Amino acid sequence: MEENSNIKMRSFKKSVQYAFRGLKYVIKNERNFKIELFFAVAILFFCAFLGVERWELVVIIFLTTLVLVTELINTVVERVVDILEPRMHPFAKLIKDITAAIVLISAIMSVIIGLIIFLPYILR
Repeated sequence: MEENSNIKMRSFKKSVQYAFRGLKYVIKNERNFKIELFFAVAILFFCAFLGVERWELVVIIFLTTLVLVTELINTVVERVVDILEPRMHPFAKLIKDITAAIVLISAIMSVIIGLIIFLPYILR
């Protein structure tokens, strides 16, 4: 039984290593992800500076994570479409545009909610 749990733990560690390798790739190679990550970190410092309430911080962390995750999904879809591109289906560009729209919508909503949270602190 102990050997089985060791195998599972090694498998889990490998999965985490693969995930970090993917994260390292996007941080190094994806301009939009780097920009969004910069803003995510800056916003967290802004939260600390303003002393936002705990529930507001949770909302901000959720929204910044949502934007980063949607960007990761967009990157994956773009790579898959790029692999299939030699066949150039008419929907290839549309698929990329739609996944970019997902990121755009999550970013716009995050900005709107961020303004709702931050404006009262800024105006004080």
